[in-house]
Amino acid sequence: MDRLWLTLAVVAFFALCVWGMWLGWRRKARSQSVQVPPFPSAPDNLGEPVLPPARGLYVSTTRAGHWQDRIVTRGAGLRTSATWRLYESGLEVERVGAPGFWIPAESIVDVRRDRAIAGKVMGSDSLLVITWQLSDVLLDTGFRGDDLGAYPQWMERLRAIAPERKNGDEVKGGAQT
Repeated sequence: MDRLWLTLAVVAFFALCVWGMWLGWRRKARSQSVQVPPFPSAPDNLGEPVLPPARGLYVSTTRAGHWQDRIVTRGAGLRTSATWRLYESGLEVERVGAPGFWIPAESIVDVRRDRAIAGKVMGSDSLLVITWQLSDVLLDTGFRGDDLGAYPQWMERLRAIAPERKNGDEVKGGAQT
């Protein structure tokens, strides 16, 4: 009988921990829904992609410079398989089981390879991270592609469609490039 009570206590404690994490996730999503505007949807009539689509894993979106501050509002915190398509007017992120979104070319601030973003830490620079401006919030969106050899081409093309920023040009949110 003692073993039954101990088992029930452990199961109840585990359930309480899961419930607490769920409440924390919901609270964070509610507070971010006021701070972070909705991600834009891809416009119609995009034309042809400038690169073949990239498949892989959408890891997360965080506040720029804060690699562990995951944006969870409106489904942005869900790690999922994704396809990225690059057009002259921006980047379309199509996610499986979660809402896709659009990163307009004029919003792209920087692109880099990195080893960590909320939800994924790796030993090498195998994440492609795009820094972009959404209203007055600066964000980092991380993608782990199936073909790491395509990253240099993607970085070059993303930088080519991004607006030119001269030294001293300040991006809203306080970051500079």
